[in-house]
Amino acid sequence: MTKTTVLLALTIAAAVAPPPLAAQSESRIGFVNTARILRDATPAVRAQKRIEAEFAKRDQELAKTAEQLKKMQDELERQGLTLQESQRRTKERELGELNRDFQRRQREFREDLNQRRNEELAQVVEQANRVIRQIAEQEKYDIIFQDAVYANPRIDITDRVIKALEAKPPAR
Repeated sequence: MTKTTVLLALTIAAAVAPPPLAAQSESRIGFVNTARILRDATPAVRAQKRIEAEFAKRDQELAKTAEQLKKMQDELERQGLTLQESQRRTKERELGELNRDFQRRQREFREDLNQRRNEELAQVVEQANRVIRQIAEQEKYDIIFQDAVYANPRIDITDRVIKALEAKPPAR
């Protein structure tokens, strides 16, 4: 090919090629802080209060058992030297059984609490994701990130998501 042919081909290619990305249109990028939504949004606060109310009785029972364990331990330490060997072993066995039961109930409590919290917060995240999609579509965002290491406050739309969540009626 001659220089003129190559130059002509490049000129034609440049004329029919789409404009560079920067010249097409400005990209819209947004950021949402999910942790803040789960901490501050009204649906998340309501969910936390429901969980606290649901688990309050079991938490109080565990606190009473812990107090009872401490009293038994203190009593055994005070009277340990004056008790007969068989009495001391009986009290130690009772203390050990109560402690194992307490540990089991405490573990079950934590597991149940975590499961309920995850269920409730999953619903809040689902609501938030719907709101985020609506905002993205209405305001023509190209992409919205969640949970970045750093995001410029200029692109943070978390406040708008929280306000939109609060404007919606409760899910229950």
